[in-house]
Amino acid sequence: MGFNGINPNAAASAYINSQKIGGTGEIGNTISGTNAAADNDGVSFSEFLKDSVEQSIDTMKGGEDMAAKAVTGEADLTDVVQAISSAELTLQTVVSVRDRMISAYQEIMRMPI
Repeated sequence: MGFNGINPNAAASAYINSQKIGGTGEIGNTISGTNAAADNDGVSFSEFLKDSVEQSIDTMKGGEDMAAKAVTGEADLTDVVQAISSAELTLQTVVSVRDRMISAYQEIMRMPI
């Protein structure tokens, strides 16, 4: 674990994946009627979101499984703490993203037409 319990490999992976979203110029191409996702190697936003949610669910399940193993005495305490910390960080991230999405939606709804 890195600074403040953040896994630097996970942060680097998230940054790399964020750079792949739709490639460059997708918004302009979408507005002009072309499909940029078919023109480049980028991942579509919906695919990125789906993969991120699946990874979050897997992380949460891993923490839950490790906690169950701790109760039965089958797991090392270090592994349990690491899995639960990872699950907690994932939950905080998901809640933060949800709050940002709701805030963005509310801002869009306030825009005059």
